[in-house]
Amino acid sequence: MELINQYVLASAVLLLAAILGSALSYRIGMPLLLVFLAVGMLAGVDGPGGIVFDDSRIAYTVGSVALAIILLNGGLSTRAESFRASLKPASVLATLGVLITCVVTGLFAAWMLDFGLLEGMLVGAVVGSTDAAAVFALLRAKGLALKERVAATLEIESGSNDPMAALLTIALIELILAGERVPGLETLLLLARQMGLGLVAGLGGGWLLVWLTNRLPLERGMYPMLILAGGLLIYSLTTVLGGSGFLAIYLCGVVIGNRSLRESTSILQVHNGMSWLAQIGMFLMLGLLATPSDLAEHALSALAIALVLMFVARPLAVWLCLLPFHFPWREQLFIAWVGLRAAVPIILCLFPLLAGIAEAPLILDVAFFVVIISLTVQGWSIPALARYLRLQVPPVPEPAERHELGGSQANGRVFLGYLLTENAQPVGREASELHLPGDARLVTVLRNNEALAPEAAGRLMVGDTLYLLARDADNAALGDMLTMPAAPAYLEKRQFYGDFTLRGDAMMGSIAAQYWLPLSPEMEGKTLEDFLNASLPGKPVVGDRVRLGKLEFVIRSIAAGRITQVGLRIPTHLEDKD
Repeated sequence: MELINQYVLASAVLLLAAILGSALSYRIGMPLLLVFLAVGMLAGVDGPGGIVFDDSRIAYTVGSVALAIILLNGGLSTRAESFRASLKPASVLATLGVLITCVVTGLFAAWMLDFGLLEGMLVGAVVGSTDAAAVFALLRAKGLALKERVAATLEIESGSNDPMAALLTIALIELILAGERVPGLETLLLLARQMGLGLVAGLGGGWLLVWLTNRLPLERGMYPMLILAGGLLIYSLTTVLGGSGFLAIYLCGVVIGNRSLRESTSILQVHNGMSWLAQIGMFLMLGLLATPSDLAEHALSALAIALVLMFVARPLAVWLCLLPFHFPWREQLFIAWVGLRAAVPIILCLFPLLAGIAEAPLILDVAFFVVIISLTVQGWSIPALARYLRLQVPPVPEPAERHELGGSQANGRVFLGYLLTENAQPVGREASELHLPGDARLVTVLRNNEALAPEAAGRLMVGDTLYLLARDADNAALGDMLTMPAAPAYLEKRQFYGDFTLRGDAMMGSIAAQYWLPLSPEMEGKTLEDFLNASLPGKPVVGDRVRLGKLEFVIRSIAAGRITQVGLRIPTHLEDKD
């Protein structure tokens, strides 16, 4: 009993240290996952903590379950609209991209470490996939509002490329143990089974969980637990049947997150917290598993492999895979750089360790070093690179509070609370005369801890909280009207989109005549939406830009796949041409 209490004490101290360390990371811009990993390494065998942890089986089990929880939350937060622009390129990156990265990195690793070809390819396989935990954590924790095509491609790729990396790792281990040199048909069949079972189980299991959640009468706090238990059941059952449990639980989350669901706000909040707990626990454990003194012995070789991975293998894979989809070079460069490596390579390294591969300890040391370099160099530079490449868009305004209404009579209505800041449009206007979009209705104004009816509130003031009954579909329009999100000057909406807003169905002939723009005769009878679709190489997303003469059109909003609003930037706001 005393030993158990000591374990609990040590775990609580490490957890608290990681959480407190995260506050420092926000001040200096240090990636959170690197903080958690560093705390674990400091507590480990070579650090002041001196904790000896070398049980690879426990590490594999805990890491796999933690990654499954992270992927479930990532799926819950992924909007179905993201798949419109990014499913195909992300799928190619998650399969062919991993293979290209594996081959290029593996060939160099075989030469650098004096390994055989298959052993070198095994190094490439374990570090070949981007890490969902790292991508989700760094993109969302940094508060980056990226263009949808870029963010969705990265998130979908990282959430679905683990099956390919696991397949390559397992296949190479089997070939090494069997003394074979060339993969056979069995490898392709294994990939098909992993992907197929993961796809069917994820989509079917997600639909079943939605059905159960909306029909079972449970305590409010039980619904998040139902989703967690169901998600882990789908993950484990798919894995036992020979499919990709990681792909299944991610797709399960996507299905659940995009359906009308009872207690959805509570489910998202609980799973977001559980995802952070899983990330902290996983990286603390991986830090304990590391032996820094062993890492130093192979530092130069591991550094060379990390540099080839970041500057040769990943960029080459991204360029080849995205070539048919005509991604702009800025987006390709960013996607190539955000090929983060974190927990997945270390978990995959445990496969050859458990299989008894002679080179496994060295492969594990190399993978640890690659992860540290990736989180430090790539993770630290993501915000600056996104700004430099102009891939950010103004943040989407969100209400301070959001409460769902139960029962079938709600009909998509929610209760929203908006805190008025200094530059919000309604400040100084009469509350009773506020014209809200759709059928939204102001219910009460909270001021100085007093709830006021709209007729009694008078002129609205900074610090007032407006509570409205509205349809969830009107949330974006309400946010634009009632909030002013904190954002850098270059992301201020007037600076980003321009001084004027045009409708997507405006005629190009009229626009060209009004602003003296050069326009080809065949475009004069087309709408602005038609012009933008013809000018952009792929599916348009918010933030895409097209220049015509001295002016620039910036897509401002898209609804149901149609361009509805376009910003017009005048010459005084134009940056230099690329």
